[in-house]
Amino acid sequence: METVPQVRRLTDDDVPRVLEVLDLSRLSPGATTSPTGFYVVAWDGGTPLGHAHLALTDPPEMQDVLVAEGARGRGVGRALVEALLHETRALGADRLRLTVSEDNAAARAVYARLGFTDTGLPPYRVHGTIQIRSGPIEVDDTLLTLERPV
Repeated sequence: METVPQVRRLTDDDVPRVLEVLDLSRLSPGATTSPTGFYVVAWDGGTPLGHAHLALTDPPEMQDVLVAEGARGRGVGRALVEALLHETRALGADRLRLTVSEDNAAARAVYARLGFTDTGLPPYRVHGTIQIRSGPIEVDDTLLTLERPV
């Protein structure tokens, strides 16, 4: 039987260890926290298995979900989502929102299994250069907005 990973908020001390395995795109270089949100990290002992960022928007938005390749299919993604649902409730919000690529059928299927549904908002295109921790990336994608009650 698989062990459910421990999920907790990222701390300053965790950042170097997490960066050995996973990128933290939502943090600025040299930063360990952000006033606009925070990461939760799934751990197996001292090994980070995945992370998700909670943007402190209205409603809160799940962003930058990443599960290490070797940890996929082990309940890590579900544990991360459950942790963010808990954090969202603690903030007093009634729903958690996310955006996902219209073309990413696998992710959309996972989110559907986790109870996320389309908000009815029109899809929107993201196009251009985005600056993340590891440097600029070019994007051209159409995103759907999903949410679920907490």
